[in-house]
Amino acid sequence: MITLTLLHPIQSVPVQSWCFESESVVRIGRSNDNDVIIYSAVVSRHHVELWNHANGWEIINFGANGTYVDDRPIAQVSAVDGMTIRLGNSGPKIRIRVGATNQPSKATKSPQRELRQKDEVLNDKSTAWPRGVGIIEDDEHGELTQNDLD
Repeated sequence: MITLTLLHPIQSVPVQSWCFESESVVRIGRSNDNDVIIYSAVVSRHHVELWNHANGWEIINFGANGTYVDDRPIAQVSAVDGMTIRLGNSGPKIRIRVGATNQPSKATKSPQRELRQKDEVLNDKSTAWPRGVGIIEDDEHGELTQNDLD
């Protein structure tokens, strides 16, 4: 089992989580065909993949802007429980939990959170939601809008 948690850009508190129990590959990127969709200018359409091997999870970068662990770019690295990756040099952070967690036993994606006041969302241009729900982003007038992915 692997759990991915999108972290708040400033406070590093959880914003959204995805739990995968039996997948052999988990794909992260901007494109709608990913398992985890994150809309950000620094995230590639197919940015990073996590592969489940017999000896553990591997993180493989495909993003043009790179994937970073401890501010160092990676090409491929073993996932360690509790590690945090950053998509792009200044992009979103995702915490990785490997193995048993307090999440439900089935592969689940957490429900949509309530939209927050704009001043609580900070200056980040986007917040990701689980596949099949939608993406929250600032429009040209600075208002939050939801684009349904269904």
